[in-house]
Amino acid sequence: MSARDTYDAGRFHAAYDKVMARWPTRPESVTVPTPFGVTHVHVTGPADGPPLVLLPGGGAATSASWYAQAGELSRTHRLHAVDLIGAPGRSTPAGDRHPRTVADLAGWLDALLDGLGIEETDLGGHSYGAWIALHHALHAPERVRRLFLLDPTQCFAGFKAAYLLRALPMLLRPTPRRVRAFLEWEAGATPLDPDWAALQEAAVGFPGSRPVTGPRPAPDALRGLDLPVLLLLAGNSRTHDPSEAAARARALLPRVEVAVLPDVSHHALPQCAPPGLGRRLGGFLAPSGG
Repeated sequence: MSARDTYDAGRFHAAYDKVMARWPTRPESVTVPTPFGVTHVHVTGPADGPPLVLLPGGGAATSASWYAQAGELSRTHRLHAVDLIGAPGRSTPAGDRHPRTVADLAGWLDALLDGLGIEETDLGGHSYGAWIALHHALHAPERVRRLFLLDPTQCFAGFKAAYLLRALPMLLRPTPRRVRAFLEWEAGATPLDPDWAALQEAAVGFPGSRPVTGPRPAPDALRGLDLPVLLLLAGNSRTHDPSEAAARARALLPRVEVAVLPDVSHHALPQCAPPGLGRRLGGFLAPSGG
């Protein structure tokens, strides 16, 4: 029996709702048609606030994972937390028409912003979501006011070999137990949120599409990205070398601010974020920030 055969949609949505219940205020749920399917977005914050679009990490991170930052960020911004198309969550792909290239992802995000009525936005993401956010800023810099990247993968440093080897059994034959063991290994001493971890387990077998992968952004493209960027790296990340990522970003991005968050791992972000992360993000995203 395959992992897909064991997927229980009721269990997944119950786990998703349990994490969403951690949000400090109940957001509005909206759906936006795009050429690649219907995208589900949680919206909160003042209606006249500047827009902020948040992209989660890959796998079953989902929009729900931003609950620890939502209260601080939605004080001043109209926050839009997105479920990635084709990934676990409440977005619904359009049959076989799912993003297959970086250009497809850019087209999906353009259509999403259009559907939300957003011409220009602050944009942020974690992990794979940060990779998408950076590529979109390179694709359409006129639509991005400020960009924050939370321990982004495949942007400034490659995956560690040990990380890929540890992930391989989970990728080849996913089971809830393997997912939990992998996340606990990467988190190390950082305790994982139990509700969030249960959501990752419940997503095993989710009938989504293969995520788009690709190379790191070209150095010349990064050198030409003339907008404020905040790069926050997990000090205990086993995904990549934070020192290498920091050095490369400083060497390539003309307007980057880099900080390493101590005592936190890659997969513990953003839900197990250190105290004050929301204030740091809010300060960067404020009109006088950056």
